[in-house]
Amino acid sequence: MKFTVDQQALTDGVNWVSRSLSTRPIKTELLGIKIDATGNDVLLSGSDLETSSKSSFKADIAEKGAVLVPGKLLAEISRSLPNKPITIALDGTRVLVTSGSAKFTLPTLSLSEYPNLPELPETTGSVASDIFATAVAQVAIAAGRDDSLPTLTGVHVEITEETITLAATDRYRLAVREFFWSPATPGFATSALMRARTLADAAKSLVGAKNVSLSFAPSTSNDRLAGFAGEGKSMTSRMLDGTFPPYRHLLPTETTTTAVVEVAPFLDSVRRVALVTDKTVPLRLEFKDGGVSLEAGAGEEAQATETIDILLNGEPISIAFNPTFLADGLQAVGTAFVQISFTGSNKPAILTGRTEPNGPSIDNYRYLLMPMRYAS
Repeated sequence: MKFTVDQQALTDGVNWVSRSLSTRPIKTELLGIKIDATGNDVLLSGSDLETSSKSSFKADIAEKGAVLVPGKLLAEISRSLPNKPITIALDGTRVLVTSGSAKFTLPTLSLSEYPNLPELPETTGSVASDIFATAVAQVAIAAGRDDSLPTLTGVHVEITEETITLAATDRYRLAVREFFWSPATPGFATSALMRARTLADAAKSLVGAKNVSLSFAPSTSNDRLAGFAGEGKSMTSRMLDGTFPPYRHLLPTETTTTAVVEVAPFLDSVRRVALVTDKTVPLRLEFKDGGVSLEAGAGEEAQATETIDILLNGEPISIAFNPTFLADGLQAVGTAFVQISFTGSNKPAILTGRTEPNGPSIDNYRYLLMPMRYAS
């Protein structure tokens, strides 16, 4: 095997595939990236048996062949090389990587022990890559990090014809985002529970493509695979087992108070005031006509207070939130202003975006935040 390729194309492909490599594999071969130059293009692939990634690129192939090399090392080498053509050649049991005067020699892993990776399920539809990336990022922040509760580490994907609804929760907050897509089959409907980290990684990395193709294996399939693809890159991932908790009843239909705040100064204030505390201690907020007062710390400990302007509609309200979760929500709305809707000081609040302070609320994204108790 021997081929020459542009540094950027190689780096882009290797970076994509290396995301699926395991840090603690059950077999050594899963540390490797398979380089397959037996066809017209070079195909890279990597897997941890739960998630598999593939990337293809054009190259000047002098000798066809395939090899398995340590993936993380190949990624580090390709990123460090100058922007010049790179030649990769198999020499016995070693792989030579050459770019200008830089030369590396890599060991090979057993190609015969490498597992057969799953094929991408049939495409079920597509969506603009930027919409997909934004929607996933807005929701994935609310997913749990505790692997002992695997269902809560996922993003629930629900497809009903032309609408996709994403939802995630860690029990303290809930993020829900709806967007339109183009289904390949009219009337298509399904649901899936995907790993939040895998989904977020894929969506962010596929932004370079114009559209992302989404693939969901039928519920009758044993593999329960979902896949994503765009411009020479693809990823398959096994869906999580378990049932995502029902969440729609948590989203209140009526509110008693709404506050509209400019996001940038509010986010700055939250971060400043929270400096005197940590994420387990509540940030107290008092919303009243003309302003919201932020307060943290008590007694002999460090304390901080600050007030910023708001538009309030309804009764004044005092409430406390986890400052980190509040900051996450303010960032996620992605608009210049945020509307915070309340039904009571001991009930969840809903954050939605607004482009103008007196404009309509943008309801395709809702971030529900549970209040925290605090000593008055």
